[in-house]
Amino acid sequence: MRLPLQISFHNMTHDAEIESAIRVNARWLESYYDRIISCRVVVDIPHLHHKERNLYQFRIDLKVPGSELVVKRGASEDSELQDLDLTIRDAFDDARRQLEDYIRLRRGAVKAHETLPHARVAKIFTEAGYGFLETPEGREIYFHRNSVLKANFKDLEVGMEVRFAEEQGDNGPQASTVTPVGRHGHN
Repeated sequence: MRLPLQISFHNMTHDAEIESAIRVNARWLESYYDRIISCRVVVDIPHLHHKERNLYQFRIDLKVPGSELVVKRGASEDSELQDLDLTIRDAFDDARRQLEDYIRLRRGAVKAHETLPHARVAKIFTEAGYGFLETPEGREIYFHRNSVLKANFKDLEVGMEVRFAEEQGDNGPQASTVTPVGRHGHN
């Protein structure tokens, strides 16, 4: 692996299984975009002994030419993210989506001053892991739980305003990224 990878464990001892899963995902990320300058991953258990089990949090810092991409991913009590492998995979999926946006921006496919279109969450099927957005023009756009950035999918509510990036899916338009705006999001 050419990618300089640094893995740190906070509030926990080194775990070879976690490190191995991170290395596999980092290699996958490097094969996706080979110009990553460095990758730092922090695995943390911020609240030791929290209600009988410890919930992991991950932070991935990717340095790429001219930018730094940061992903923070954590588990919540009522989330399926308690599964460690899933948490790691989801964190690296978030990093890949940020890399996709970065690559589009670098290629000029997206102008830097363009803002993503707005929509509202029209329908949400929490257990099934997907929902639909409604644009101001009345179009319906499908989105999957893995498309949600800077928020937890289960925190989305009907009527919530979001920004999204649209692409053509197998069954019509779909949102490749969905980010809540306003008081619910971090924008």
